[in-house]
Amino acid sequence: MIEIDGGQHSVQSKQDAIRTKFLESEGYHVLRFWNNEVLGNIDGVLEVIQNACLTTPTPAPPHKGEGSS
Repeated sequence: MIEIDGGQHSVQSKQDAIRTKFLESEGYHVLRFWNNEVLGNIDGVLEVIQNACLTTPTPAPPHKGEGSS
């Protein structure tokens, strides 16, 4: 998951940490960037995202009969 945070997140970092911990417990990987990073260094942000995609293992497909309706 990718989150792009504005300045309000500097005062709600505790809530962000709780949400991130929950999402990670559900199997998600969270990348967080500040607005100014995205606006001022998009190439660097994209590089971090690409590296995360290349190094994060893909979940195994469900066993036969799982995940189907």
